[in-house]
Amino acid sequence: MNFKPLGERLLVERVAEPTTTASGIIIPDNAKEKPSQGKVIAISSEVKDVEVGNTVVFGKYSGSELVVDGNDYLILELKDALGVIL
Repeated sequence: MNFKPLGERLLVERVAEPTTTASGIIIPDNAKEKPSQGKVIAISSEVKDVEVGNTVVFGKYSGSELVVDGNDYLILELKDALGVIL
């Protein structure tokens, strides 16, 4: 991939949510929400708190959607990342 975020931004690939509940009920596609966490694919040179490969949590309506090489990504400002899952 040839994309480098500018400013204090992250390029994130959303992590898929489970398709069934803990009790085995299948969640239909129209009832699913967009995932609110994702894997960091690229960072700008100004970002120091997050590394490529980290999984970050972000708000439901955060970021801008982007398609690169046929894959869907989200560009987040660092301030929109709520935390890193350890």
